[in-house]
Amino acid sequence: MLKELYTAAMGMMPQQTRLEVAANNMANANSTGFKRQAVFERNLIDARANFYNVKGDAEQNDPPIGSFTDYNQGSMQITDNPLDIAIDNEGFFVVQDEEGKQFLTRNGSFKLSTDGNIVSMDGKLLLGQNGVLNLYNEFFNQSEKLDNKKLLDIEVTENGEVFANKLSVGTLMIALPGDPQTLQRVSGTDFIQTNITNSTFLVQEDIRVKQGYLENSNVDIVSEMIQMIELQRMFEAGSKVIKTNEGTLSDSIRMGRYF
Repeated sequence: MLKELYTAAMGMMPQQTRLEVAANNMANANSTGFKRQAVFERNLIDARANFYNVKGDAEQNDPPIGSFTDYNQGSMQITDNPLDIAIDNEGFFVVQDEEGKQFLTRNGSFKLSTDGNIVSMDGKLLLGQNGVLNLYNEFFNQSEKLDNKKLLDIEVTENGEVFANKLSVGTLMIALPGDPQTLQRVSGTDFIQTNITNSTFLVQEDIRVKQGYLENSNVDIVSEMIQMIELQRMFEAGSKVIKTNEGTLSDSIRMGRYF
């Protein structure tokens, strides 16, 4: 009886995780550059061994589930904003926070800071192959910086070279992890490299970007909704099994008191 309760509970735990992942995917369906997550079974139970009541992987301490990220490219959306940039092949933008920590992201929605740096919407610096990309250093004096943003003509070529008023200020740094699954997600669209991540940086000839475009999330909201409905039904089925076995167990205990 307890084995049936345990088996039903072990079956519900992966469904609960899948529900949480699907809900998070749906919540980020409109997040620029978001990559959907999915769940898989880490261990396959040896059905034959368990049929003969041999202790196997079904008795493990942690649920047999894990997650992975789907890095397929999302659709492109035209914005005509010169600081919106989409990567049109593999790779990630490299951004850096105030502490110097680097992050990888596919979110190409950038803006210009007051000191002329290209930054992400949360303030991280966009890095080029020679460091931070600053558009003011060589073109404006200190008194002109705040008043002449609209006079700045920003161009990003297909190969990632950035120009300000027709003068080159650098080339985008595009990182290419050997195995993207080794990356660790730290926010909706930001990832960090782990100690097993081996990354290279694309040379300018291999970079493919589009200025004035953003990469949409690769979440298919209809598929996620269908999956959530199916998972909810499976979770409810497991709940009914537990309730049925709980009632049977209670009846057995009650009847045993009379013997």
